[in-house]
Amino acid sequence: MHTRRIGDVQVSAIGLGGMPMSIEGRPDEARSLATIHAALDTGLTLIDTADAYHRDADEVGHNETLIAKALATHERGTDVLVATKGGHLRPGDGSWTLDGSPKHIKEACEASLRRLGVEAIGLYQFHRPDPKVPYGESVGAIRDLLDEGKIRLAGISNANPDQIRQANEILGGRLVSVQNQFSPAFRSSEPELRLCDELGIAFLPWSPLGGISRAGGLGSTYAAFARVAEAHGVSPQRVCLAWMLAKSPVVVPIPGSSRPETIRDSAAATELTLSAKELAELDAV
Repeated sequence: MHTRRIGDVQVSAIGLGGMPMSIEGRPDEARSLATIHAALDTGLTLIDTADAYHRDADEVGHNETLIAKALATHERGTDVLVATKGGHLRPGDGSWTLDGSPKHIKEACEASLRRLGVEAIGLYQFHRPDPKVPYGESVGAIRDLLDEGKIRLAGISNANPDQIRQANEILGGRLVSVQNQFSPAFRSSEPELRLCDELGIAFLPWSPLGGISRAGGLGSTYAAFARVAEAHGVSPQRVCLAWMLAKSPVVVPIPGSSRPETIRDSAAATELTLSAKELAELDAV
C-alpha cells in the first residue's frame, strides 16, 4: 500500500469513508464490520468518520462506535489514524444542522473521545462553517483542543481558500488537512486543492466517486472514465481514484463504502498508473 502524509503521520494513500455504514440505507452491523476489516486487510490506515454519521436522534456517534468496535477486533486496529469531525448535527429526521460554537465543539470532542475509547483523537476536524458563529471562534476551539492534548492533529472540512488560510494562522501553522467535496461531478474545490498543494496540507476529497455511477454508457458525461477503465481492465471507480491521486501528492481520497468488495477495489487504485494522455482526457471531462 502506497502512503501519503497527514501532518507527521504516514497513512495509506486511500482512506475509508465511514458514513454509508451509519446513515439511511446502511447495512447490518456484521457487513459493516466486515467492510472495515477488509479495509484493514488491504493495508488502509486512515478511516474518516464524524459524530453526525448516524440515522436516528438517539444514536449520535453511531459510526464512531462502529469503527471503535471494528478496530478493537482486528490485529491491525492500532495502526489506524481515525479522523472524526464535530460541528454538524443530525436531529434524526434526515436533516443536517450546524453548531460551530466553541462550547459545542469542545463538548462534541469529549463525546467522540469516549466513543472512540482513546485518550487523544488522531485527527479532529471542524465539520462545516456555521454562519451564526465567527469562523475564527470555531477554529479557536480546535486550537484549544490541540493545545490541551485532546487531539493530536487538527483539520477543517468544507472550507474555502480564505478559511484555509485563516484556520492555518489561528492554529499557528498546524493545520494538517482540508476535507472538501471533490469528484468528477464536483470540481469546484480545485482552488482549495491547489492551495493545499502549495502549503503542503493534506487534501481529503469526500464523496470522490460522484458521477462515476453514471460512467457506464459511452454517451454519458463521464464516459471517459469508463473508456480508460476498459483499457486497463479495471472499474471506473478505480480509475477515478487513480486520477485524483495523480493530481497532487497531498491528495488522500476517502471513498465511502459499505461492502468489503468495494473498499478492496478502491484500495487497489494506489497500484494503477495512468498515462499523461489518459489524465488529460479525464481532466477534460
